Amino acid sequence: MNTMSYKSYVASIKYSNDDECFIGHIAGIKDRVGFHGESVSELQKTFYEAVEDYLETCAKVGKYPQKPYSGELMLKIPPELHAVIATSAQVNGQSIN
Repeated sequence: MNTMSYKSYVASIKYSNDDECFIGHIAGIKDRVGFHGESVSELQKTFYEAVEDYLETCAKVGKYPQKPYSGELMLKIPPELHAVIATSAQVNGQSIN
């Protein structure tokens, strides 16, 4: 799968034989934002426009635009490992964050 990025947004790109063009969607957000182009340069231009339009639309309707990733990662680990990590961090005056 091919990708391109702009303003911290990443798009997944595929070529559609049926439509004879490149089709992209912003990845990592719940809102559905798509774009297309017949050449790579046109695709890049429409991607930039889609991101800008998304940001402008969110501002107009008073909605915070979704960020691809918050920086928070939830994962499950064994309690024993969690205890070792938390204790080590505390002993060193640090947070496990």
